[in-house]
Amino acid sequence: MSEPMSAAPQASAMKPVDHPSIRSGRIGVLLMNLGTPEGTSYRPMRAYLKEFLSDRRVIEEPRWKWWPILNLIVLTTRPGRKGKDYASIWNNERDEGPLKTITRSQTEKLAARLAPELGDRVVFDWAMRYGLPDVKSRLAALLAQGCDRILLVPLYPQYAAPTSATACDQAFRALMTMRWQPSVRVAPPYFEDPAHIKALADSMRGSLAKLDFDPEVILCSFHGMPKEYLLKGDPYYCQCVKTWRLLGEELGFSAERFRLTFQSRFGPDEWLQPYTDETVKALASSGTKSMAIVAPGFSADCLETLEELDGENREIFLHNGGEKFAYLPCLNDTPEGIDTIESVVRRELMGWL
Repeated sequence: MSEPMSAAPQASAMKPVDHPSIRSGRIGVLLMNLGTPEGTSYRPMRAYLKEFLSDRRVIEEPRWKWWPILNLIVLTTRPGRKGKDYASIWNNERDEGPLKTITRSQTEKLAARLAPELGDRVVFDWAMRYGLPDVKSRLAALLAQGCDRILLVPLYPQYAAPTSATACDQAFRALMTMRWQPSVRVAPPYFEDPAHIKALADSMRGSLAKLDFDPEVILCSFHGMPKEYLLKGDPYYCQCVKTWRLLGEELGFSAERFRLTFQSRFGPDEWLQPYTDETVKALASSGTKSMAIVAPGFSADCLETLEELDGENREIFLHNGGEKFAYLPCLNDTPEGIDTIESVVRRELMGWL
């Protein structure tokens, strides 16, 4: 007769393993913006542009078509030209682009404002979709500090696949490599958030009050995108229009004085219209003597606002008959700017705190 099968091992035979290095119980808040090159010379500019323009969320052309254009033409000619543009706005003291300087400051000021109430339960950090600090390393840093819940905050008021979505894509790619994934929330776009509209209006009132003239026309300029993306279902255009309408109503401006335009087009395809630069030229040529531009689609000033709007479009206006021009700064790390981010963060942390 065979021996009876031995009993299964007792569960208690498996002793728990203590991992003192694994921390948990805290909440992380990661502010994410587009990115900036590490320098203005050819090599760092090329590296930045290659990462940015290789993103299939940004350029949706077929790879077989876009690869030779990018590598044989764009990355040969564009780094030098864009490097000069970046050099004109570069933060020489910190040796970095202004977007990095401002995003860091936004994070620090938000943390300082909320620290008396939240203590060390919430950890604030920031990252760039392209360039440094990268999203993966900052998520790892939050996990190392015991954050098992993380709120991702794309700093784009209006949602777009080439901005909000690709920032989240990068975070999700990092999460796919983690054994212990944190619980994650993504803050939605805040294009119509009353706190954001009020912050924009208050900021504009303050900037306009500092001018020595009253602009005849104010352009509300948003970053453009190919019209094809709108036709494919991207909500960006509609959200820009909503921001423009709500902001105009808050300020009491007529549609004739407060006009919607789109900037920064790239390549031969049709983009969202009307174009900012063409509108500026037409206004100056038709007799408008004073104007201002504001960019409520950007949470922080960057190349597209400081060099393109305040530089290129200023020249277009003045060279075509205009006399007085002003660029009204983004919310940046001003109290109004931190008000907006705080409103979004507080709302999205409900239930976790």
